[in-house]
Amino acid sequence: MTSARAVGVDIGGTGIKAGLVDLAKGELIGDRVRVATPSGAKPQDVLGAVQEVLTTLGVAEDRVPIGIDFPAIVKNGRTLSASNVSADWKDFEAEKFFEKGLGRDIHFVNDADAAGVAEVRYGAAKGKPGLTILTTLGTGIGSAFLYNGVLVPNTELGHLLYKGKSIEKYAAVSVKEDKELSYKKWAKRLQVFYSLVEFLFSPDLLVVGGGISKHADEFLPLLKLDTPIVPAVHRNFAGIIGAASLAGD
Repeated sequence: MTSARAVGVDIGGTGIKAGLVDLAKGELIGDRVRVATPSGAKPQDVLGAVQEVLTTLGVAEDRVPIGIDFPAIVKNGRTLSASNVSADWKDFEAEKFFEKGLGRDIHFVNDADAAGVAEVRYGAAKGKPGLTILTTLGTGIGSAFLYNGVLVPNTELGHLLYKGKSIEKYAAVSVKEDKELSYKKWAKRLQVFYSLVEFLFSPDLLVVGGGISKHADEFLPLLKLDTPIVPAVHRNFAGIIGAASLAGD
């Protein structure tokens, strides 16, 4: 039986956010809670911050399902990489660690995959057939593949090579900010990225997430692609909603 509500926790390099989600609507119930990610982002410190946000939400002792997303490759509950967090997370039994620390079962998932689930179940990709590729533009570039609504986990399109480096080092929002690029100049970099994605995977729909997607009208119209490309609906709430939705299954 699926749950009517669940908690989603979105762990990022700078902030840890959580909210209670209505799973029928894919909407937050009440306010989102946020704390800063502890300096160094070591596992025990991150666990403490997660405990804090759950207590603030009033669900620390509740049996509501909990989903947690994390900026890493996640396979069978183990984190195989570490992006903007401590190297201690590499090859780490993260799901078991959180379950022991929180005293309950959780669902643990990659952050971009959680965002993709939110968009395919409740957002821009809902009801869309074929292959949807969601990309999250931020400090790096995350990605989620969804084929006929089913998640294909742990794609890492931000690490496609361009001039010998991960393409996120060329086209992420952080690069735009560091180099003070206009939307027009940044769009030329995004064109390289999305043209490569389109050529390699022939998607039916591209969805662009991350906080920058609220300014989608500034850069998406500048891209020349054969694939429809649209902004995400849930933006910075997508990880919370997607993680909660998976926990509620």
